[in-house]
Amino acid sequence: MEGGDSLKKSLALLHGVINGKIGHGLEAIVLQGLRVIHAEKGFMRFDFVVPNIVSEHVEIKSKVSANRGKLMLVVVEVRREGNGEVIAVGKLWTAPNKLTFAQ
Repeated sequence: MEGGDSLKKSLALLHGVINGKIGHGLEAIVLQGLRVIHAEKGFMRFDFVVPNIVSEHVEIKSKVSANRGKLMLVVVEVRREGNGEVIAVGKLWTAPNKLTFAQ
């Protein structure tokens, strides 16, 4: 693993969340299957196995939340099917290309 102090701080923060020392506990439950495979300044690669506790009966919704010209903000929410509890939220800015949308 390459990088400086900022990489070490990022990894320490990530491991703190995974181990339940930082955050609300929900993050630790969701991220218990996360392993850092490679880390360097500006890049991290992970191996992630979704734990059984969060993988049973979920509802996934995605929507475009913002559109700024050629950029779109896509938000994905994963909720527990029974009570609607939010398990995970992902946000991604993306730019469409000619292969993104079917003509």
